[in-house]
Amino acid sequence: MAASALWQPQEQGLREICAHLEAHISPNSDQARIWQQLQQYSQFPDFNNYLLFILARGEGKSIEVRQAAGLLLKNNLRTTYISMQSSSQHYVKSELLPCIGATNRAIRSTVGTVISVLFQIVRVAGWIELFQALHKCLESNDLDHMEGAMDAIYKICEDVPEELDVDVPGLSERPINVFMPRILQFFQSPHASLRKLSLGIINQYIVVMPSALYMSMDQYIQGLFNLAKDSSADVRKLVCSAWVQLIEVRPSILEPHLKNVTELILQANKDSDDEVALEACEFWSAYCDVSMPPEGLQEFLPHLIPTLLSNMVYADGDESLDDAEEDESFPDRDQDLKPRFHDSRLHGSETGDDDDDADAVNVWNLRKCSAAGLDVLSNVFGDSILPTLMPLIEQNLARTDDDSWKERETAVLCLGAIAEGCISGLYPHLPQIVAFLIPLLDDKFPLIRSITCWTLSRYSKFIVQSLDHPNGRGQFDKILMGVLRRILDTNKRVQEAACSAFAILEEEASEELVPHLEVILQHLMCAYRKYQRRNLRILYDALGTLADAVGAELNQAKYLDIFMPPLITKWQQLSNYDKDLFPLLECFTSIAQALGPGFAQFAEPVFQRCINLIHSQQLSKIDPTAAGAVYDREFIVCSLDLLSGLAEGLGAGIESLVAQSNLRDLLLQCCMDEAADVRQSALALLGDLSRVCPIHLHPRLQEFLTVAAKQLNPQSVKDAVSVANNACWAIGELAIKIGKEIAPVVITVVSCLVPILKSPEGSNKSLVENSAITLGRLSWVCPDIVAPHMEHFMQAWCKALCMIRDDFEKEDSFHGLCAMVAANPTGGAGSLAYICQACASWTEIKSEGLHNEVCQILNGYKQLLGNGGWEQCMATLQPDVVQKLARYGV
Repeated sequence: MAASALWQPQEQGLREICAHLEAHISPNSDQARIWQQLQQYSQFPDFNNYLLFILARGEGKSIEVRQAAGLLLKNNLRTTYISMQSSSQHYVKSELLPCIGATNRAIRSTVGTVISVLFQIVRVAGWIELFQALHKCLESNDLDHMEGAMDAIYKICEDVPEELDVDVPGLSERPINVFMPRILQFFQSPHASLRKLSLGIINQYIVVMPSALYMSMDQYIQGLFNLAKDSSADVRKLVCSAWVQLIEVRPSILEPHLKNVTELILQANKDSDDEVALEACEFWSAYCDVSMPPEGLQEFLPHLIPTLLSNMVYADGDESLDDAEEDESFPDRDQDLKPRFHDSRLHGSETGDDDDDADAVNVWNLRKCSAAGLDVLSNVFGDSILPTLMPLIEQNLARTDDDSWKERETAVLCLGAIAEGCISGLYPHLPQIVAFLIPLLDDKFPLIRSITCWTLSRYSKFIVQSLDHPNGRGQFDKILMGVLRRILDTNKRVQEAACSAFAILEEEASEELVPHLEVILQHLMCAYRKYQRRNLRILYDALGTLADAVGAELNQAKYLDIFMPPLITKWQQLSNYDKDLFPLLECFTSIAQALGPGFAQFAEPVFQRCINLIHSQQLSKIDPTAAGAVYDREFIVCSLDLLSGLAEGLGAGIESLVAQSNLRDLLLQCCMDEAADVRQSALALLGDLSRVCPIHLHPRLQEFLTVAAKQLNPQSVKDAVSVANNACWAIGELAIKIGKEIAPVVITVVSCLVPILKSPEGSNKSLVENSAITLGRLSWVCPDIVAPHMEHFMQAWCKALCMIRDDFEKEDSFHGLCAMVAANPTGGAGSLAYICQACASWTEIKSEGLHNEVCQILNGYKQLLGNGGWEQCMATLQPDVVQKLARYGV
């Protein structure tokens, strides 16, 4: 109380601030201007005292104004508490404590929020009085005080649960040890709010598992069982959440109770409250993901599968039902345009998993969770679920009346969900499944048409595998034409599903699409003319995927005439700051790579536009006002990737374009950018240009090498492994082209590559491969620099070489290996067994010159060691390795 006696607000200041807060929460006010005025008050050292006074003691003010003061105080404390005068710090801490048990729940909640933010700054040791006040409130038996304390503890645990599980000078026990028994008692409280808060708090501790919870585990588990049928849906939901978390992170704790828990979860999965059912439904995937014994679930499958199926039916309030009514004439709203994420170019990477979500709308709900659960179960139990599931699917499909369309749609969704897990049981019936699905592509209900597209895409791989079966090709053609028809659907949702399904079919079918290219392109371009912005993005992806799938087959005048003019028209229409350029840039990247030299006729304006985009964005970064636009680095990343695509497609044909531009200087700037994705794409382009026109990098060669080498130091690798991967590859490409000129960075680079090769299990697979290749290339061009150090890395390097597939990059590496051994044969003698394993890893060395070099080094070692030493070495190798070495004449 002493602090409040020392500080009192000025009446006029109080009135002014309250008036601004009232205006700020008024729906018709100029929010930005009022917020600015409120921010100006922040320069007064006791502004936060005023805010706290309004929150804590503003009895005459509206609850909304007091809450607004509290939320502004919370934001201010986050940034200014450390620099506040100590008297104000003391005032804030002491005035908050009596409000923990405020009679109004909204005020209590706001106070709890402010306390949790301040606690993150000062921790227990800096605010012992908070711990004492919370403890006192918990023990008080006054509902407002208990609820206020529990709310504050819950909010602290949401952010920093571990901070209550620390030893604090001046306290005999850790705070959580003192709170835990009382929190567990609240499981039995007659007040739902306390039961909910107590569960919420303890659930935050399942992952960190303090000893206070571990020692009370039996009581906690028993409490969960007792609350499983609680009258409050919020409590039931938190019980399910606890079971899910326990199975995910502490399965051993649940194991003795698993049968009872599974029965309760199965009941909860049918709960009348959808949120409870959704939380329960998460249990099935979590159970399978932690590799619990499948037999634990086996006996429940006959009850579980029908439950999942029934929960997969569209609920009446599902927003997808409203979306399904939107035809193509409805303009897209800004909120319809989902954020997009461009994957920066990565050399040697595998493409990631496709997001083949059955629904385009990204709201996780009971329907989607149930479908995901069925998918996971099908992968664990395989065909054994079919006897239970198929009669239910057939029963739903047999309901042909309009009122049962949702049940039919669910049956189709089920067939898609189990496509992977149950394929061995379904494969013999694939023709019948496809024959049944194809007519549904023309169903009168849009959501049946869209889910049929998705389900067919889930079987794409197996449909393509069946091409050589009787009627396999006819089946494929029907699916292809059916999906293309749906790409031209009048419903936006169906268009999206059809484009996504077609992209998956393209990846699987690749060259099988070639005979159909003309009709495919005609459909895609027809869609191009009528799609709105959101679906246009997906269409670009489908076109880019087509280019990747059929490659140079696309490079025919009759095809180019269909798709290039509309793309170029759009390219010219979009401004340099229009984000709709992103998917178009990505699409052109795939097309340029596919057409190869055939893209030359379109290259000059595309190349120049990329240069302009990078340049204008770099200007925006320095001075957005002068540039007239806000900086967005994705323009740079997409442009760099398209330039890489041009370099890959045109090869040396890009040289004249590079020569007439300032690409070299722009690229060096991008290689030094603070954003990892910009550096990643820039270094990929550096590697691509090194291959096709290294002469144009020459004037700034040493700068490029220094910047690339810097990306390989241990901290840089840790911070941005994909950047390091591209830097490593680019250095290797440069080495091949510039030879001895790479000498100044060789030792720096080798010293960075060796730790990566020595701990491959902790490193990215692509980075390990590129490190092995680049080390080989450096050794090939500068054996005199690298060979003296070979014994430090030879074994790890040879192990990595064994993992690389036969290609020209592996050939380069082995030229390096041979050059090093020739320069320093004794340095490799101690690693001979590893060298032999690496040489045996080839299926076949196509280059006669390299084959002879390998023969030479192995025979050289055989002579060096003499027959006894050589036989001793051979005895340490697997028989198949020794057998493969025979091809080298040893």
